[in-house]
Amino acid sequence: MGFLRRLFGVRDDAAVPAHEQPSFSRSAKKGRAQGRVSMSVSTGNDQPLVQLTGTTTFAKVAIAALARRHGIVGSGYLETTGSLQREPDNAADPHAVVVLVDGERIGYLPGYIARTQVITAKGARAIQVQIFYEMLPRGLRAEAWTWLGDGLPQWQWSSSNRPPMSSKAKAAAHQDSINEMVDEALAEGGTRASSFEAGMVNGVHYLQLIEPIKQLKRDGRLEEALVLCTAAIEGAENAREGREPAPGYTEQAAIIHRKLGHRDEEIAVLRRWLKVCPPEHREGSRIKERLDKLVG
Repeated sequence: MGFLRRLFGVRDDAAVPAHEQPSFSRSAKKGRAQGRVSMSVSTGNDQPLVQLTGTTTFAKVAIAALARRHGIVGSGYLETTGSLQREPDNAADPHAVVVLVDGERIGYLPGYIARTQVITAKGARAIQVQIFYEMLPRGLRAEAWTWLGDGLPQWQWSSSNRPPMSSKAKAAAHQDSINEMVDEALAEGGTRASSFEAGMVNGVHYLQLIEPIKQLKRDGRLEEALVLCTAAIEGAENAREGREPAPGYTEQAAIIHRKLGHRDEEIAVLRRWLKVCPPEHREGSRIKERLDKLVG
């Protein structure tokens, strides 16, 4: 695991307790207040702050027109009033709820939230909307949120505290959020800290390896990505508490082995997951399906 230690700056000292070992990119905590991404997930009406979907896909032209209309050039911010409206004729989802600002379709509510909204097919509902704009090398990027709760909006982001917009910034913010979650769990002590300590490998929790694995794969550094996958698999196994270990790392390792032409190693890593997975969860799993396609 020499590469893992070099990559994350972890001390090569097995005697150091897990809760005292440094975690990946702790130095990044200095700027977390501005770049932190909320990792909480809510469903139904208990989620008043909702991020819209489709803002930089189908709504890209409409949002660019809206930005020009409000005199926004390059990076900008707009907080305004919009409306929710159902689209019963929407071929993809007859329950879809579109968000309109100045008559422009700027995005949709996520499907699981759209179904909870009390809006008639012919009616509309006024809401507050915030939109962030940023001109990136690949073109305009926009992110938008709406407030569905009562009272004044309680935005997570503001004109002076912008959300991460580029793919690189989003990945860094996601990594910082994971790091902070791990740090807080370890500092908390008790059962939660013990659970997180079980998932540590050489001072790094397996959840902290998600973004580094993705980046190494993007850089074409497959052998190094495989090292992190192996460490993450070990951590996920140690922290499983009788359940099936997180399968994503095994899948990533299998994909890398496939790209490297390592058929036997791909089979071995899939069988490793199945061996520690409770028997009742093996059949129908993505790991078992992948292995069956390999060995017939």
